[in-house]
Amino acid sequence: MNRAWSKSDWRAKPRVQMPTYTDQAALEAVETQLAKYPPLVFAGEARNLRARLAEVSVGKAFLLQGGDCAESFQEFSADSIRDTFRVMLQMAMVLTFGAKCPVVKVGRMAGQFAKPRSADTETIGGVELPSYRGDIINDIDFTAEARIPDPNRMLQAYTQAAASLNLLRAFSQGGYADIHRVHSWTLGFAEGDKAERYLDLANRISDALDFMTAAGINADTNHSLQTVEFFTSHEALLLEYEQALCRIDSTTGLPVAGSGHMLWIGDRTRQPDGAHVEFCKGVQNPIGLKCGPSITTDDLKRLIETLNPDNQPGRLTLINRFGAGKVGDHLPRLIQAVEAEGYKVVWSCDPMHGNTIKAASGYKTRPFESVLREVREFFEIHNAEGTIPGGVHFEMTGKDVTECTGGVRAVKDEDLSDRYHTACDPRLNASQSLELAFLVSEELSQRVQERRAAI
Repeated sequence: MNRAWSKSDWRAKPRVQMPTYTDQAALEAVETQLAKYPPLVFAGEARNLRARLAEVSVGKAFLLQGGDCAESFQEFSADSIRDTFRVMLQMAMVLTFGAKCPVVKVGRMAGQFAKPRSADTETIGGVELPSYRGDIINDIDFTAEARIPDPNRMLQAYTQAAASLNLLRAFSQGGYADIHRVHSWTLGFAEGDKAERYLDLANRISDALDFMTAAGINADTNHSLQTVEFFTSHEALLLEYEQALCRIDSTTGLPVAGSGHMLWIGDRTRQPDGAHVEFCKGVQNPIGLKCGPSITTDDLKRLIETLNPDNQPGRLTLINRFGAGKVGDHLPRLIQAVEAEGYKVVWSCDPMHGNTIKAASGYKTRPFESVLREVREFFEIHNAEGTIPGGVHFEMTGKDVTECTGGVRAVKDEDLSDRYHTACDPRLNASQSLELAFLVSEELSQRVQERRAAI
């Protein structure tokens, strides 16, 4: 990595999707205060995630990344964190069984407070105001005062992230993640009237656990059956916050983002000469890069060279977001460009952002079938290209919301108003998330069988 890089270099670059703070003195005071706070995550944890993602890049592990579209101050609670963590554990168990390899679990949690927007303003009832950009920047209430960017919100975001990480670490290491407990939750889902098609897979997982117990492999003899590794991630959008929490790793002497284990650059902020790429290129954390339909192969190669000049496995994850029916128009050319240069990357599928529609009821939603179709197209194209489909990236929640339509417990357009709680984009609910894990597990299992048949 470039040792001449400074964490403030981004300030000399073009910036997009970032607020303009009117009170510079207040902003500087917040940045100074944040710079004195302890980092939220530590360099050794970020290095561990890079090592796990290096395994993903060669097909020895699979990436599951999921969580809120935008974390909310108002909706923050221990129950909400627990419920999302629980569903991710269930999804990971099902995916592990299908892939026959470890699943790297990365939450969109403890930092996903800022959101890019398609327009700088929004109009309701003839009144035009600045867009809501996430609780770390302004408030969702539609008033002129609420929409003014307030730097003090960064301090509340830090406090909430610290509390979230504290609870996630306790859940991960304190016995809540016991493999038998997690499977009992999953088995309960598969035994439901509408999810019985997944019962065979759930029963096969039960048989495997019973065999392990009979062989003397249980929580008493193997502590790893009670604990999990769980990492956090968010979009590195608000760079004042990111810079304030950037630290020097005492082991390597290199800069590390202390705000989360993994950062990603959005499809709207991936300008090769822009501020967001400039900041992310200098920190040692794993970096994600969202790749939408507009990305060119030349831009992709330039970004890869900038963000991972040493071609280190586990450093860079390419998160594809094209939309169902459009994956074949874009993904093959990107794969071929990466393969031609010998770049070491993780390929991940974000089937959420390209499948957002407006329902007849007026609510923004995502059809479950479109999400599933994009995932299947992602696997099919990697199979055809002979490359590794390394992971999936979902906007989801452990709550029983009605924001995305479809799934075995079918949410219809007319149901969207029942429990539509998202602060920004529609999320898969707990049932839809777990169902998707079962379906992805089938894809992974088929790949394993094909590899075995080829040996």
